[in-house]
Amino acid sequence: MYKIILVSGALALSSLATNALADGAVTGAAGGAITGAIVGGPVGAAVGGIAGGVAGAAIDPPPREVVTYVEQQPTPTSRVVVEQPIVVGKPLPADVVVTPVPDNPKYAYTVINDRRVIVEPRTHRVVQVIE
Repeated sequence: MYKIILVSGALALSSLATNALADGAVTGAAGGAITGAIVGGPVGAAVGGIAGGVAGAAIDPPPREVVTYVEQQPTPTSRVVVEQPIVVGKPLPADVVVTPVPDNPKYAYTVINDRRVIVEPRTHRVVQVIE
């Protein structure tokens, strides 16, 4: 009986999260909680919610138009070298200058270590590295 109530509550939370917030982490947490509750009961719901939240927070790749735009831009004359690894999901150093994508202000780009990098302009978090 408890499992049915828990699953029903998780389904309601999932529906609310999807409709009201549409946030990857919240939706992932709700989905993970549902799956965890079905498989492992209350403890499974807690673990599934945490795992789902982490997976839901993963960064979606940028639209193809953004990637195409960044690929077509001329290579800058000044070379930027960063010693730390450039990793999707991690921010670039604050002193790295990024250029906004004109048709999609949600994205910006730069060229680091001879690789084009698409970032979130507000946080400088790496969204995609174009090889």
